[in-house]
Amino acid sequence: MSSNYADQRYRQGSLPGSAPLAMAYVPMQTSAAPAYEAEDALLRGTLFPGLDLPFMGLVNRDLPSTPLAEMMAIDFVVDELELYLDTHAEDEEAFALYQTMLSLQKEARERYARRCGPILQSDMLGMDSYAWLSGPWPWEYCQRKEK
Repeated sequence: MSSNYADQRYRQGSLPGSAPLAMAYVPMQTSAAPAYEAEDALLRGTLFPGLDLPFMGLVNRDLPSTPLAEMMAIDFVVDELELYLDTHAEDEEAFALYQTMLSLQKEARERYARRCGPILQSDMLGMDSYAWLSGPWPWEYCQRKEK
């Protein structure tokens, strides 16, 4: 997504005229679509453009291109969809997207564990030796090659 496009979209959210001064208010989104892509959602802090109200218009700009960043972006989208579905359980389209993202989340975690080492205890199931403390660590931008 180009930065110009992203910069223009954050102003889509609005507060009702009756919102009291200095009280937190989060408008309820009316639908799960349109939604940001996973990487943009993580940078924007929301999956939903209608809820995109960054403080003073400040938006994160860079997400490193690493297996950990990919996994974090997918995890963020799964969490956002779960929160949406808590209040919109009947939204079949959002639930289908949630199922797709859960599948992508599983694949991303498995890919990360193969390439960089375990991220969950269950990733060590079937390993030849205890690898929990083996590097590189996630913040070291893993150097192992995918098997």
